[in-house]
Amino acid sequence: MHGSIDVGLDLFAEIERLRQEKKAVILAHFYQEGEIQDIADHVGDSLALAQAAARTDAEMIAFSGVHFMAETAKILNPDKPVVVPDLEAGCSLADGCPPELFSRFLERYPDHVVISYINCSAAVKAMSDLICTSSNAEKIVRSVPEEKGIVFAPDQHLGRYLIRKTGRDMVLWPGSCEVHELFSEKKIVQLRLHHPDAKIIAHPECVEAVLRHADHVGSTSSLLRFVEEDDAESYIVATEPGIIHQMRKRAPEKRYLPAPSDSTCACNECPYMRKNTIEKLYLCLRDGIPEVTVEPEIAERALVPIRRMLDLSR
Repeated sequence: MHGSIDVGLDLFAEIERLRQEKKAVILAHFYQEGEIQDIADHVGDSLALAQAAARTDAEMIAFSGVHFMAETAKILNPDKPVVVPDLEAGCSLADGCPPELFSRFLERYPDHVVISYINCSAAVKAMSDLICTSSNAEKIVRSVPEEKGIVFAPDQHLGRYLIRKTGRDMVLWPGSCEVHELFSEKKIVQLRLHHPDAKIIAHPECVEAVLRHADHVGSTSSLLRFVEEDDAESYIVATEPGIIHQMRKRAPEKRYLPAPSDSTCACNECPYMRKNTIEKLYLCLRDGIPEVTVEPEIAERALVPIRRMLDLSR
């Protein structure tokens, strides 16, 4: 870790002081620790955070999420420093789609429109025609003319869900999210037997066997809206449990049960998201490192499909 921290320091007061002093904006994903969500200027899903990054007039962006999200913010703000609490906070989806392999894969589909889920590297975005998030993916897929073939990467489970939703035949890159893939259909069904009134809500990165049982499938922001507006009193939540912090804030009278995974560990927590801590957030604001950089040529090419996504998501 860069730098050390005085044990007597009020980190929340110091983060507030640094935010003012450096004219910084703090962006945090719904999967972050609750205390990080509580001090962020914007908390949201990947789309909302990309939109916040696109419109910010701050002089520095401190991004509490994972690497591809901070890269997107940097692509949208090439002249501003984008710092992160931990550079090692990556993503199994992004890691599972190396640019050189993806480039070879695309050679087989020269006439296809390439839609990449935002959970990918800047280099993969640079090879794409459109970027999507889970909250706008259906709209983005439907924006492609019927006669055009589509390559969808890197999440095969989201891709299959979109094929069922839209009826579009798509070529899928065989990637998956290591957190969402671990949810156990059997254990979720057993949990529902113990809580028969609970509704199952799931992120479309989950496997089809889990989605089959869901009363509502959607992005993190969609799941949040659902628990606020729905009349059930309890929910089995099949996504990273960091979202439950926001659910409790917005609908505190309801009960939220994290969906169990196949193993005995807390594997439904994203190990990458959890690398970020309030201490590391303070240090990155204080020291201005680690900073996320994107090669200018890649950033320039990746900006085109990101802008298309933002325009289609207005």
